[in-house]
Amino acid sequence: MKTTLARRRVLQGLGMSMLAATQTVHAAQAGKAGGAVDRAIAPLPAAPTGDPTAIATDEHYWSQVARQYSVRRDLLNLENGFYGIMARPVLAEYQRNVAYLNEHNSVYLRQGFAADAETARRRVAALLGVSPEEIALTRGATEALQNLIANYRGLRPGDTVMYADLDYDAAQQVFDSLQARRGVKLVRIMLPEPASRQSVIDTYAQALQRNPGTKLLLLTHVNNKTGLALPLAELTALARAQGVDVILDAAHALGQIDFRLADLGVDFAAFNLHKWIGAPLGVGFLYIRKERLSSIAPHLLGEGVDEDDIRSRVHSGTTNTANVMTVAAAIDFQQRIGLANKAARLRYLRDYWVKGVAGVKGLNILTPDEPGMAGAITSFRLAGQTGKAANQAIAARLLKEHGIFSVQRGGVEAGDCVRITPSLFTQPADLDRLVSALRQISRA
Repeated sequence: MKTTLARRRVLQGLGMSMLAATQTVHAAQAGKAGGAVDRAIAPLPAAPTGDPTAIATDEHYWSQVARQYSVRRDLLNLENGFYGIMARPVLAEYQRNVAYLNEHNSVYLRQGFAADAETARRRVAALLGVSPEEIALTRGATEALQNLIANYRGLRPGDTVMYADLDYDAAQQVFDSLQARRGVKLVRIMLPEPASRQSVIDTYAQALQRNPGTKLLLLTHVNNKTGLALPLAELTALARAQGVDVILDAAHALGQIDFRLADLGVDFAAFNLHKWIGAPLGVGFLYIRKERLSSIAPHLLGEGVDEDDIRSRVHSGTTNTANVMTVAAAIDFQQRIGLANKAARLRYLRDYWVKGVAGVKGLNILTPDEPGMAGAITSFRLAGQTGKAANQAIAARLLKEHGIFSVQRGGVEAGDCVRITPSLFTQPADLDRLVSALRQISRA
């Protein structure tokens, strides 16, 4: 295993050298993608220096970033909230890791993987500015949320737990299960639409005031339905002042918006790495502030580690090992761009198409323009079109008539909607096409 660990140390120490290598997409892959064979591409240059909001409009730089991704050419993908695809150099590293794992198999798994998993955990911790002892890798944010919610120790029969309509459905379901399993009272609130920073704060403040027995609150930093970004620091301070613990769903936050975990005031959080950090599909992590570890019970199965180790709060069985091996490469690529630069670019792309449809009669944008209240994800609804079938039909029209892939989202109290999510390979011209399509559909 010396060879394996040396190989990983070279990658860790010279991580960005990988980005300087040109990558070739095989003809078979390009054929499946519906496009021509891509030639070797130039390495990603260092990001420009200066104000991220100014860098966000540097189309020359972002066109070079876009070329780092291999995407289908037979449609315009504006549904990038499900899975943030790997950039070419990350994909190449993942493929090398799959091949290496297949060749070295159980020898590597028993003698080398633990060190590489620890490297991934440390890279994640450094990205967030926390201790590695506060991070445990999972298969995604859903698994992390399930473990945090189901194993939270601070509930007694009669206590109240609370979530909102825009929270992730799977997380809501775990909260629902607490009612039967733990004898708690469940409160579901509706977030305002249209929302503003103050109206969101007021909604939570009033809900907590009406329910003084609340002990646990679910907050979603950036939700997957409308893309609303909560004023997290204010809400966690509000909860803390009333003795309420917060479990944070940050599945869509890391890599989409610019934030520091230390500023949010959370003790428990769940994250994805395969959405906005661009790691292979099926890897995430949970965070528990070191001083609060005992508030989350160990997993029934554990990971064969001591109870004072955060990894005892997770048991993922046999994971996709190559995913974990590739985390460092994904982080390297994102840091080459800069998370603040990326967040500004995604917000610029979001604002670009939203401004393009401003004033279109009957088209309602559900995500506010207020600074800090949105990232890339934004949803819309046509007037009166609140049902699931109606919004699926709108998404189907976008695809069939305009070659634009989007997705219907449900679970919003005011009605279903259609979600639009650009990515780093999205160009303003792509969004001009979306604007034209929405103008046509709104006139129908």
